Amino acid sequence: MSFFDEISKIDLDKFTVIVDSRTDRDVERALSKSGRLDVMDFAALISENARHHYLQEMAQMSVQLTRRRFGRTVSMYLPLYLTNLCSNRCRYCGFSSANKFRRTVLTLDEIKEECEAINALGYENILLVSGENERRAGMDYFRQVLPIVKEHAAYLQMEVQPLGTEDYAELKTLGLDAVSVYQETYHPACYKENHLAGRKMDMRWRMETPDRLGQAGIDKIGIGALLGLYDWKVDLCAVALHVLYMREHYWKSRISVSFPRLRPAAGAFEPQFPVSDAKLVQLICAWRIFDHELDLTISTREGAAFRDKIIPLGITAVSAGSSTEPGGYAHKGQNLEQWAVNDDRSVEEVVAALKRNHLEAVFHDASTSYFKVPDIKMQGHAAL
Repeated sequence: MSFFDEISKIDLDKFTVIVDSRTDRDVERALSKSGRLDVMDFAALISENARHHYLQEMAQMSVQLTRRRFGRTVSMYLPLYLTNLCSNRCRYCGFSSANKFRRTVLTLDEIKEECEAINALGYENILLVSGENERRAGMDYFRQVLPIVKEHAAYLQMEVQPLGTEDYAELKTLGLDAVSVYQETYHPACYKENHLAGRKMDMRWRMETPDRLGQAGIDKIGIGALLGLYDWKVDLCAVALHVLYMREHYWKSRISVSFPRLRPAAGAFEPQFPVSDAKLVQLICAWRIFDHELDLTISTREGAAFRDKIIPLGITAVSAGSSTEPGGYAHKGQNLEQWAVNDDRSVEEVVAALKRNHLEAVFHDASTSYFKVPDIKMQGHAAL
């Protein structure tokens, strides 16, 4: 049984009603709970009652929990885009095969050049990102790429197409530490509507990727939903269930949750379910209270002033000086970016902003140790 099998038993649309019906008492129960929270507690924390009546208390609790678990350090990472070539046709993505523009796949020499430019910015935590194309950017390509990048990275992450368990195990021997694979939406009808061609149409294959990562023993696994693609109440409660499942089955792996909001991209896709700044503040606090051990990541999708306000609340990993185009560090402006960067400050400016918030930027994450999370069950969803 995989997480896909577990969640397929649930009518996810009921989460909209569940979140909307949470009372002040439900919120207070979640905030005062001494044990691990369940999905009903999470629903209370993301409810309108929580935002209107308890947001200040949630923010204070989130800060305290973050400082207690992670201290005042913030991990700095940088994405290195390998290719904008993609075989999928996704309505919301600038790399969609439906968009007509010049495609590129970085050569090994170009990758080394990008790594050197990234190291010059101070980074040793590198995230490899690519469009999904098995033929030109599949395992044969990754086998050549990882040894080059690992020479420049103390901690190496990937955000590429879903791979098999054996593939992940092999890449781990080449230096892979962490993998992020975002489900985009957990709602089957919305998923089908937005993924029109390519391997990404297979929802089960994508959703079972974190299972395969856990089985391969990957140190950190990133999950999440693309905010704005479907009703955030549904997708975020589904992510909460996914976190509980991962904690129960793969406790040796650390878990990361990201907050990507849809940004302008080629194809002129407009989100139907926008998430406001105030709501995103609430979500950060809710995630920290829900699971004290989560790595919470925010990218340069968000604006500078807003990032400076939300990072101290509970964020543990941020990017700065990012480029979302292949070759964008050594030769900026030659290729299409995946999405528009909204915080275009230099690394030095972001580090200075962190210092003003009494936070310390850390440019590598060499930890390969793990801690055991107590056994938990996916409580609170039996009636769904």
